[in-house]
Amino acid sequence: MARITLSHVDKRYPNGFIASRDLSLEVADGEFLVLVGPSGSGKSTVLRMIAGLEKPTGGTITIGERDVTRLPPQERDIAMVFQSYALYPHMTVRENMAFGLRLRKQPNETVMRRIREVADALGLTSMLDRKPAQLSGGQRQRVALGRAIVREPRAFLFDEPLSNLDAQLRVETRAELARLHRRLRATMVYVTHDQVEAMTLGTRVAVLKDGVLQQVAPPMELYRRPTNQFVASFIGSPSMNFLRGAIERENGRSRFSAPGFSFSLSEVARSGPVVLGVRPHDLLLGGGTQEGPRGVVTLVEPLGSEQLVHVSVPGGADLVVAIGAEQAPRVDETVALRVAPSAVHLFDPESGGRLALGADVPRGVGAAAGQI
Repeated sequence: MARITLSHVDKRYPNGFIASRDLSLEVADGEFLVLVGPSGSGKSTVLRMIAGLEKPTGGTITIGERDVTRLPPQERDIAMVFQSYALYPHMTVRENMAFGLRLRKQPNETVMRRIREVADALGLTSMLDRKPAQLSGGQRQRVALGRAIVREPRAFLFDEPLSNLDAQLRVETRAELARLHRRLRATMVYVTHDQVEAMTLGTRVAVLKDGVLQQVAPPMELYRRPTNQFVASFIGSPSMNFLRGAIERENGRSRFSAPGFSFSLSEVARSGPVVLGVRPHDLLLGGGTQEGPRGVVTLVEPLGSEQLVHVSVPGGADLVVAIGAEQAPRVDETVALRVAPSAVHLFDPESGGRLALGADVPRGVGAAAGQI
């Protein structure tokens, strides 16, 4: 396997669209790195540049110690799995998996041994004599994975390989991919727009926006310490709530104030306008008779194990609160909102960058929940 390094990589198309801006990123040997971002963020273009399907307009790409920036795809020793399965319909599963090895004129004994090993690992042994038309979507995607694995490339590249599967198959195949990575210890780069896939699969996750790398970190660090407001809003489901207000100093303590809100915080290094962020799972609902600001329930979304409650608060903001399934707020009910001061995030309203808050170690709602 091999380390992949992108150094100051740019990609500008003839029409002026910039898909990558000064991107520097290193994928460690054996790492599972996920590139995630909204449509148009440049994540698939970055993957295609690693594969050699797109040429960068600036910067360098190395695989191992070899500069591959200008090398064609066939000389990079990588395997790519696309969103479409791209299987040969007239070939059996065995023949599809063997195709790449046959092109490389591998001995028949080697070809058969690798196919047996990979088919056993992916649960394809009983399907080797079937053709793609006789397989389900999940099975076809496993064949596409197997065809890549038997080649034993230096790195695997995945371009949204699960997006054509239904919800249950996505979960099952995602788990298979995670187990496969642990077994192979292979270098993998995976592109998705689904932040749940990114969080559950990646050793590290790189978040892109408009061709610019926003943050690269282990999944839970992205969730707990987002570097800016975009990452905070993109990572986590449901998305983080945001309120515009200001930090004020009162008797030596910091306080967040917004229309209808007053909220004590841990020590903050600045005062003035800020954006406060709090995740739905860090908000608590109380009865409308409790002290403190209130909001009105406008929508309740039951999800089985939990409910998402939309609350309209003074100033026109709509906050989402995640609560247990046993709680039963009603639409149009007045409720009080509470949050642990240590569970909030602060962002600069101009740059969107993260601001320090006390020890800056966000935690879940604790016993000492303050009131908004």
